[in-house]
Amino acid sequence: MSEANPCLSCGACCAHYRISFYWGESSEAPGGYVPLEYTEKVHQHMVCMKGTNSYPPRCVALRGEVGKQVSCAIYENRPTPCREFNEYELDGTPNMRCFKLRGIVPPATI
Repeated sequence: MSEANPCLSCGACCAHYRISFYWGESSEAPGGYVPLEYTEKVHQHMVCMKGTNSYPPRCVALRGEVGKQVSCAIYENRPTPCREFNEYELDGTPNMRCFKLRGIVPPATI
């Protein structure tokens, strides 16, 4: 992530959503990479990041102060929902959920 990346200071998504994903991504499964100790079971096929299945949610891997400076303790081993949640969508349009959480108006798109 570059210095211009708002994810380095924001962290709102990590403290707003339940981060659930297929259990096979957890280190409990062969080839899984998300550390098991950071997850909790949702049901037979799904787990979530600890801290995000209750209110107010806050992922246990989130370090720092939301809106100031944050990091992820398991960044290289984060689950798919975290890898796919970006400031912009794949087609270049603003991720409206991201901009809404940050309380800013996204730039106009063509």
